[in-house]
Amino acid sequence: MTSPELLSLIFFHLTLVFFVLDLANAQGLKVGFYQQTCPSAEAIIKNTTAQYISRAPSLAPALLRMHFHDCFVNGCDGSVLINSTKNNVAEKDSAPDLSLRGFQVIDGVKIAVEKECPGVVSCADILALVARDAVSMIKGPFWPVPTGRRDGRVSTAQNALNNLPSPFSNITQLQASFASKGLSVKDLAVLSGAHTIGISHCFPAVTIRLYNFTGKGDTDPTIDPNYAAVLKKICKPGDLTTLVEMDPGSRKTFDTHYYSIVSKRRGLFQSDGALLSDSETKAYVLSQISSGSTFLKDFGPAMVKMGKIGVLTGKSGEIRKRCAFIN
Repeated sequence: MTSPELLSLIFFHLTLVFFVLDLANAQGLKVGFYQQTCPSAEAIIKNTTAQYISRAPSLAPALLRMHFHDCFVNGCDGSVLINSTKNNVAEKDSAPDLSLRGFQVIDGVKIAVEKECPGVVSCADILALVARDAVSMIKGPFWPVPTGRRDGRVSTAQNALNNLPSPFSNITQLQASFASKGLSVKDLAVLSGAHTIGISHCFPAVTIRLYNFTGKGDTDPTIDPNYAAVLKKICKPGDLTTLVEMDPGSRKTFDTHYYSIVSKRRGLFQSDGALLSDSETKAYVLSQISSGSTFLKDFGPAMVKMGKIGVLTGKSGEIRKRCAFIN
């Protein structure tokens, strides 16, 4: 058996194992879970989210990213929202999460929901619904969010470091990371499209790719040289503050433009460029820049699937009174 065949077989078995493990819990989720216990919950969440997004649309990609970071660490259990204590460094204070923002939106929504239905709606569900509503409010796709998640009681920085895919990841690492969460290669290609909106700091992912890719003062050879030259004018070595668009010229619009720039080797991160080094992900990238693009239709189902990773349901976990604090 060749190494690509072996990798494919391992990927298939990993996906199957984690799909089966998550299925029992995920079956506790359903669209409209709060219809009897808090019928106005989703309307309150939508209206409160709209108050924030109308003033600061750039929070939409930030909230989408926060949901992703939550689900990939301990499952979609709201653990990314928990504050550190003197005895524990929580996820939000891990290196990959230090740039997360929008926690005030989740707190504001939680306060509004608690006024109507105290102790009913989980922070994990609020985050999943806010991410969906925020994307929809900037004219992105809308998808039905199954709810019924419970909140986790464990949040550690080390878990975040161990589980979050890195912007430095190659395609093998990305596939393994997604497979470990029960997500497919197509899910990887689709969810990467979330980079169609938002911004990133130059450091570390961009500056290292530009100035010290292999530790020898070199530039990533897979990036388009002309794009690298443009980025070097924006991101100087050691720059800790400058922000750069992930989808230049289209960062405020949820569209297929991301796949167009990736196809030209102009993805901002190494992990974006990695999509061209696998036949399946490359085929998806190229199919999205044709008239038959399916990204806007594919994104919702991929988000629903991601939103079922490692969920707590039934009597597991808790319903936090305040999202940043374990009860």
